[in-house]
Amino acid sequence: MAQNEAELFELVSTGDEAAFERFFKTYHQRLLSYAYVMLRDESASEEMVQQVFYKIWEKRTRLKIHTSGKAFLYRAVYNECLNYLKHEKHKRAYEKHSLSVDADSYQGKASDPLMLTELQSMLQKAINELPKQCRNIFYMNRIEELKYREIAEELGLSVKTVEAQVSKALKVLRKKLADYLPVLLSLIMFHQRWFK
Repeated sequence: MAQNEAELFELVSTGDEAAFERFFKTYHQRLLSYAYVMLRDESASEEMVQQVFYKIWEKRTRLKIHTSGKAFLYRAVYNECLNYLKHEKHKRAYEKHSLSVDADSYQGKASDPLMLTELQSMLQKAINELPKQCRNIFYMNRIEELKYREIAEELGLSVKTVEAQVSKALKVLRKKLADYLPVLLSLIMFHQRWFK
């Protein structure tokens, strides 16, 4: 490790916040670019790099670096990205399987008007509980079928912000309505008039 690199890591390990800020500014952009090469997603790349810095700060007193500081950081970001990709792959496989199985089990119930009314009410309640901006963006994307770029232009936001808000809304709805997700997705797609 270069002398100034070694000194910087040493200062960080003692809890020197100014040194940590310098350390962050020195390596953040390079690590972000590296993560982006692996993930092709700015938001996820930022999250992985932030996670690495967070872990370094949390474990600063126990941190032992036997290679160069740069090699250590790149390896840490590589591992975070790899874990993220594995998690996303498993999540997609699980969701695909879950939707397939659940759709079969709900197929008969979904045609029941009483069931549909109850599900519509549950979905509407869950959507109404979303934060205002998140709810508006969700409606524009899922109900009005506007693309992220169109929503971003209309609201004066970045495409990434719109993408993050839709993702957040879906995550909240999945959590609140997990048992009814396949039917609710059908409602969103085929009964859009209910939510206008």
